[in-house]
Amino acid sequence: MDQTQRRILGQPLLGSTSQPPKRTTMISFFSKVSWKPRFRKREPLKNVLSVLAERARDPNAKKRSTAIRGLGTMAREAPDKVRKYKKTILDLLVHGLYDPVSSEVIHESMKTLTIILGKTQGKGLGSFFTDITLQTRTFLDDENDNLRYSAFVLFGQLAASARRKWRKFFTGQVKQTRSSLLIHLRDRNPQVAKACRTTFRACSPYLKPRKEYSFQSEEDQRNPKLCRQLSHCHPELLQFFYANKIL
Repeated sequence: MDQTQRRILGQPLLGSTSQPPKRTTMISFFSKVSWKPRFRKREPLKNVLSVLAERARDPNAKKRSTAIRGLGTMAREAPDKVRKYKKTILDLLVHGLYDPVSSEVIHESMKTLTIILGKTQGKGLGSFFTDITLQTRTFLDDENDNLRYSAFVLFGQLAASARRKWRKFFTGQVKQTRSSLLIHLRDRNPQVAKACRTTFRACSPYLKPRKEYSFQSEEDQRNPKLCRQLSHCHPELLQFFYANKIL
C-alpha cells in the first residue's frame, strides 16, 4: 500500500518519527479529486475504486460503511468519471443493501444509490432496477428512522427514474406499497413523514385508475359529475375522504 492509498483510507504513514499526521478521510479526499488535477494524476480513479471495492466487503462494518460513503462521494463529485465503472459500483451497492449486520451500511448504500439514480435518470440500470426496488421496499416500515427515511427517498427516486420497460413492474410495486405510503404520511419522525409525502407525489402517476375504469354503482350513476371530479382527485385525498366517512 503506497502513501497516497494510506491517506485515502485514513491510515497513518509508517516510519514517521513525529506526531501521527491528521487523518484524511475518504470524503475529503474525493472532494479534492473533483477539482485538483494533481490528485487525479497521483491516484487513478481505477485504483481508488479498487481500494473502495475491497473495503466495501471488509469484515469490519465501519470500514464497509466508510467505503460505501466514498462511492457516494465519487458519484456526486465526478459522475462522468465513474460512468464506465457503474456496473461494478452498482453491484457493490446492491450487495450493501443486503448487509446482514450493519444498518449503517444499508443506509449509506441507499443514499449512494439515490445519488446515482439522480445523476443517471435510471439509464443503464438493467436488472439492478428490480433488485433495488424489491429490497428498498423492505425498509419502508423499518423501525430504524434512518432506514425508513433513506428508503422513502430512494423509492421516490426510483419512481422518477423508472424507464418504460420497468413501468409495469414498478406500478405493481407501488400498488403493493400503497399502505406503507399512506401510513407514513403521519410518521412519528417529521423528516420521514416529509420524505414520504414527496415520494407519494412521485408515485401518484402509478396509482391513477385506468381510463376505461368507470363507477358502476347506482349511486355513482346518479351523480356523473361527482364521479368525474373524484376520478381526478389525488389518491391521498380520496383516502382521507374514505377514512372520515365523507364518501
